[in-house]
Amino acid sequence: MDLGKLKLVSPRQMWSNEERDFTPWLANNIEELSKVIGIEMEVENTEVAAGPYSADILAKDTGTDRYVVIENQLEKTDHDHLGKSITYASVLDASTIIWIATKFTEEHKKALDWLNDHTTEDLSFYGVQVELWQIDESKAAVKLNIVSRPNQAVREAARSKATEALSDKRKSQLEFWNKFKDKLSKTKKISSPLQTPRPQYWFDVSLGKSYINISNIYNTETSTVGVRIYISNKIVDEMLPFLEEKKIEIEEAIGTKLEWNPKPENKDKTIGLYHNFDDPRKVDEALDWLVEYTIKFREVFSKIIKQYQ
Repeated sequence: MDLGKLKLVSPRQMWSNEERDFTPWLANNIEELSKVIGIEMEVENTEVAAGPYSADILAKDTGTDRYVVIENQLEKTDHDHLGKSITYASVLDASTIIWIATKFTEEHKKALDWLNDHTTEDLSFYGVQVELWQIDESKAAVKLNIVSRPNQAVREAARSKATEALSDKRKSQLEFWNKFKDKLSKTKKISSPLQTPRPQYWFDVSLGKSYINISNIYNTETSTVGVRIYISNKIVDEMLPFLEEKKIEIEEAIGTKLEWNPKPENKDKTIGLYHNFDDPRKVDEALDWLVEYTIKFREVFSKIIKQYQ
C-alpha cells in the first residue's frame, strides 16, 4: 500500500501576514474555533479599538451574549500578547479570552492555567495552538489544539463550597437545573454547549445568534416551568415583527399556541410556553416537559432565525 507522508507546514506559508491574512480567515471560519473551544460564537468585528490598541477579533458567546476577545499570534507566545489580551478584555468587558499562537511556552501555559484557577467562573482563558498539516503535496489542513482551558475540577470544588451557603430556594433551583442539564444532554439533541447550572430561576440555551436565546424558567413559588424565546431590546424592533409574521408556521411546528409578548411594557420581549405542576412530587414530570419543549423550540426557532437578514 502506497501511503502519503504527513508533515507539519509553517502557518506563514498560508497566512504570510497575521492581520491581513489570518485574522480575516479565522473571522470567516469562526465555527472551527467554536467546535474546539466548545463555545458557540458569532463574530462582532475585527481589529476592534481598545484604547490606543486594537483587538484582533471581538466575538459574542451566543449562549450568554457575553463578549469574547481573540488575540492571534503566528509565532511563539510572548509577554506582550498576554498583556494585550488581558487589556483588551478589560476595556471591552469580555468574559472569555482566547489566545491563539503557533507555540506556547511552558511559562505562558502556566500563566493561563493560573489565571483560570484564580478567577471566577465568569472569566475564562483559553490557549489554542494553531498548526497546518499536509499529506505530500495536498492542500494544507488546519488543526487547532487547546493547550490551556478552565479547570473544571477546580471550579466544581469552588461551586460545591459556595452551594453550602445557599438558601433552600437557591439550592432547589441549582438542583433542578443540574437535573435539567443532565436530561437535556442525554438526549443528544442539542449540539451547542450547555451553560453551567446556577442557583437562579432561569437557564439559557443558545440559538446560535446574539441577543436572542431560549431562556427557560423555574418558579419555585408557583411550581411553574416555562420555555421562552428571549429577545434583547437591541434587536427586538426588527426581530419580533419578523417572528410574528411566521406565528402560524411556528405554532404549527411546535404543536401548540404560544404566549407572544405577554409583557409589552418591557423593553426585552419574550415568546413563551408554560407548564404548572401543582404537586412538588411531579418535578420529574416537569423536567421531562421542559426538555421536550426546549428541543422543539430550538429546532423550530433556530431554523426560522437563520432566515432573518
